[in-house]
Amino acid sequence: MVEIPPGWFWMGRDDSARGEPPRRLVWTEGFAVGLAPVTNRDYAPFLDATGTSPPPWWSDPRFDHPEQPVVGVNWFEAVAFCDWLSRKLGLRHRLPTETEWERAARGGRCGARFPWGDERPTAGPFDRPPLVGDTPANPLGLVALSGVCHEWCLDWEDERAEARRSSRGGAWRHQDPWSMVTHHSSLPPHLRYSDYGFRVVRTAI
Repeated sequence: MVEIPPGWFWMGRDDSARGEPPRRLVWTEGFAVGLAPVTNRDYAPFLDATGTSPPPWWSDPRFDHPEQPVVGVNWFEAVAFCDWLSRKLGLRHRLPTETEWERAARGGRCGARFPWGDERPTAGPFDRPPLVGDTPANPLGLVALSGVCHEWCLDWEDERAEARRSSRGGAWRHQDPWSMVTHHSSLPPHLRYSDYGFRVVRTAI
């Protein structure tokens, strides 16, 4: 995991898409974030320890490489993994907020379009999730922030409705898999998709 110190950063973009808030200065407390989304290799011990059913694509040859992100996990299962990891390690782990995700993904590049800079990779479209190490890293060494999978976040998309959980990043299944660092999406928390995974953060509280 990579430690992110407390601090301010510019979140969003000036030409924000419809429904996105405008660019603004935001504070986050310190946290640590996983270098990559949770992989099949990471997820297997959780299945063994808890008896949780594997996600739908677990045994599909296009999705079963140990270094691919685990996908097809709904929001509740992602939270259960974080709770299990917290008990196992004795430190609090959870899903990131959207603010934490974007701050980590930017890696100090406040104006870049993508986590690694402004250049769009030429690879894609894909017929399966790439291995987490096969996409460009950001300045902090974080990988698979774009071009791999949507990543569940802690937030409700709308606190008043509480119908959809937010997600960031995306996503191998799209015709253009390379989402910008500000890209936001959401999904009802019980649903599973083959391009939905998650990343873990560690916090002091």
